[in-house]
Amino acid sequence: MIPRIIEAHHVQDFTIHLRFSDGIEGDVDLEGELTGEIFQPLTEPSYFKQFILHPELHTICWDNGADFAPEYLHDLIQIPV
Repeated sequence: MIPRIIEAHHVQDFTIHLRFSDGIEGDVDLEGELTGEIFQPLTEPSYFKQFILHPELHTICWDNGADFAPEYLHDLIQIPV
């Protein structure tokens, strides 16, 4: 089963706190993931913060079409200790 993001909020810089439908939650730093043409606009912090939680894809996305697969984000999650 593909994990679904049910909550997302900006923490700082390029870090987003995510909560998944399976109960896993934590921070994901995406700064090192913003390579390629589609992700170039996201390197601007003010634009990066403008993500939405897509109601059908159950992941974060931006209005330029950039998004990340929820299972990829699930694997990247940094659970606070």
